[in-house]
Amino acid sequence: MKIILMRHGQAKDAIGPDSARQLTDYGKQQAIQTAEYITEHYSPDQFVVSPYDRAQQTLAELSLRAPTVPVQVQNNITPSDDARTALIDLGHIEADCMVVVCHMSIIAYLASLLTGDSPESFALAEARVFEMEFVMASMATEIDRFVPKQPF
Repeated sequence: MKIILMRHGQAKDAIGPDSARQLTDYGKQQAIQTAEYITEHYSPDQFVVSPYDRAQQTLAELSLRAPTVPVQVQNNITPSDDARTALIDLGHIEADCMVVVCHMSIIAYLASLLTGDSPESFALAEARVFEMEFVMASMATEIDRFVPKQPF
């Protein structure tokens, strides 16, 4: 199976709650590039997304390109959540190619748990593809990485 971890695109500065931050126009362009890459090179069969607005807006670009893929909102993949708990929950989702759209720093810790390597920051709208037999700590191999090109 594959898990594609994708960080949301660039978001506006916080005015109000962090969960309500919106993508900038630049962030939308980043999300478009990554969504196009993912849907051209992989066949997602499940989308999982944080409840935060900027992650939802990023996922919308994927959903436009793969409208039949079901979407599941997972409440424990926000910036301050525990990656171990989130990974356990992701492991209960049946999919051959799952795309998870969330945030720093949890995304770096999820990737670290999957491979057993040290956490490494993700660029905005970066996607990393991990392959494994099943979702379990230290069982995955990173097989691909995409970072949107700048400028657009």
